Amino acid sequence: MRIIYSCFILLSSFYSLAQEVKPEVKPLVKIDSLYREDQFYFSITYNMFTDIPQQFKQNKFSLGLSGGFLRDMPLNKNRNIAIATGLGLSYQNYFQNLTISKDASGTIAYGVSDYGQFVSNRYRQYTVELPIEFRWRNSTFESYKFWRIYGGMKLSYIFSNTSILDDGIQTFRINNNKDINKFQYGPYISAGYNTWNLYIYYGLSPLFKSAATVNGDKLSLKTLNAGLIFYIL
Repeated sequence: MRIIYSCFILLSSFYSLAQEVKPEVKPLVKIDSLYREDQFYFSITYNMFTDIPQQFKQNKFSLGLSGGFLRDMPLNKNRNIAIATGLGLSYQNYFQNLTISKDASGTIAYGVSDYGQFVSNRYRQYTVELPIEFRWRNSTFESYKFWRIYGGMKLSYIFSNTSILDDGIQTFRINNNKDINKFQYGPYISAGYNTWNLYIYYGLSPLFKSAATVNGDKLSLKTLNAGLIFYIL
């Protein structure tokens, strides 16, 4: 009986131990094979001009800000090649010595003046943006940190613009200048890692219409913006 009792106790101990030690169950990871890089974007740039007239100069920091949303549309199985299109808004500010004023008849006049000839001079505009881009990245469904190169075209519509010139005698404030080309377009590229990316945009369309001239020469200013762009999921 003692032997039977001892075997019973031993079997009970093994059963209790088996009940306490449970096999580890690893959670199943669901692979999102349809992930996208739909993103909000925000950029900050230094604004410059190309195709400038003689003696044209910029001073201070000409700031540009833009933000919007991009819809990602992958083109391959790995989803690291895609196209994207979106919608955004931008604010562009320029400090320079291209003066915009009005003559005695009320006609808009353009000139290039030395900085000592006026107190302050600035031009700013607000636009609606439509970016269309081709995308390459080495992302995966489980990682939001990756290298990227995005490039494409941006179409813009200037819905508001203002120039302000203080020549020390009077202030000329011109809103929605009729000589401004409201429709703008140009290529851009952004490249970087994770959130931080370099960005550059070159405008192909002149800022002013052909009617705008300086000293008899056509005013052919084009915009060039360089800075940083941030992508946020």
